[in-house]
Amino acid sequence: MTVAATLARISDRLAVAGCESPRVDAELVLAYVLGTSRSALSAVPDRELCSEELVELERLVARRERREPLAYVLGEWGFRRLSLKVDPRVLVPRPETEVVVERCLALVTGLEEPRVLDVGTGSGAIALAIADEQPGARVTGIDSSAGALDVARRNALDLNLVVDFVAWDLFAGLPAGPWDLVVSNPPYVRADEIELLEPEVRDWEPRAALVGDGATLAVVRGARNVLRAGGALVLEVADGDAGRVSELLRELGYSEVMVTQDLAGRDRIVEGVTTSAD
Repeated sequence: MTVAATLARISDRLAVAGCESPRVDAELVLAYVLGTSRSALSAVPDRELCSEELVELERLVARRERREPLAYVLGEWGFRRLSLKVDPRVLVPRPETEVVVERCLALVTGLEEPRVLDVGTGSGAIALAIADEQPGARVTGIDSSAGALDVARRNALDLNLVVDFVAWDLFAGLPAGPWDLVVSNPPYVRADEIELLEPEVRDWEPRAALVGDGATLAVVRGARNVLRAGGALVLEVADGDAGRVSELLRELGYSEVMVTQDLAGRDRIVEGVTTSAD
């Protein structure tokens, strides 16, 4: 079967399965199997797939048909300048979180060796992106999941980036600072919302990284105790929750509270500065 015919067949199957972008998914899976780029497929529409390639392709497409996230099917996902290993132990890195990193980098610009704490690091996406793009940054990522920390450490090793990944319970407080920046994409999905999410999220991504009652409040309170005077907190929040979280920061003594939109124009990133350490 040729590349062109295979793409058409796979796209149809993924569309029937309900995948949001069946053609793109088909191209990415086929490119992965052929060891090439998605854009290169258009140059070889008549290339015949061998039997081994067809077997591997069928295995991966069947996984995607079950609505397993494409990132898990491929085993890796792009985040800013990085390619990260991902599996069901961690959330899939998302475009809105790339804007979180942009805000972090803006806040530590001019600091020679900023100390950065990433709370709930998961795959290490935020921590590793900051380490990659802010030379000299001393970055620590914490998570309560041993599996997530294994993934993060593997990513750091593969990318030759230095980040200290530590097992830590958020609700016990945060590691002693002083930190120049605390950043977090905490669990913020409400328990009564989880069944409304798309199958890729609801059925596959780690529930503990999605649903965490009180996690955002714990980060906001904990950061106040470990940030240096003038240090900043950056949070990713649920769509529609930026106003509430902004008010929470003000109530707990943060100043210069600001909201940033994500790439879709939604208020998703909240930040504030502490004037004193409690």
